Amino acid sequence: MSIRTILFDLDGTLIDTNELIVESFKHTFKEHLNKDYSREDILQFIGPPLRDSFEKVKPDEVEEMVTTYRKHNLSNHDLYVKSYDGVFETIQALHEKGYQMAIVTTKIRETALKGLELTHLDQFFDVVIGLDDVENAKPDPEPVLKGMKALEGNPESTIMIGDNSHDIHAGQNAGTKTAGVAWSAKGKDFIESLNPDYVLDHISDLLKIVEE
Repeated sequence: MSIRTILFDLDGTLIDTNELIVESFKHTFKEHLNKDYSREDILQFIGPPLRDSFEKVKPDEVEEMVTTYRKHNLSNHDLYVKSYDGVFETIQALHEKGYQMAIVTTKIRETALKGLELTHLDQFFDVVIGLDDVENAKPDPEPVLKGMKALEGNPESTIMIGDNSHDIHAGQNAGTKTAGVAWSAKGKDFIESLNPDYVLDHISDLLKIVEE
């Protein structure tokens, strides 16, 4: 069955928030742990919900760290965030061709919408599934299934696209096709190791895949 429903992760997939995320983690760790983390150290924390990441380093101060992170992230958001090369044009083309599309992210909805508006992608997405819309975050299939249901899609004709393990695993757990992006902060080799159905070297590769 051909693909009709396309679910996208947001950060690191459609919009480049990597530097914003890294700087927000650095700021939070410095303030709460009085420790300087390198970019390489921080990569392991990118992807899962914030609470899960902070639980690993200081479980008795998780809520305070989340507050610090989000304050820094929001106040610096517009300085860093931009869409990746070709994203706007590709999403616009998919929209014009009638594909059903949704965002499935581990960000809270308000922050996700902020990124979509800044990059002018909000006009193409009526459905946004954020962390506060689900009980179980990716890699649990719940967010993918919820996005798919909102678009009246089914697993056989749906593809989940992301830049991290929890995106690919969530799609696999929900029974959809999956695609990883080669521009992941963790590198193309990492993405390939997750065994997605496809690896996108450029977002425009998606047009060829869905039209196969």
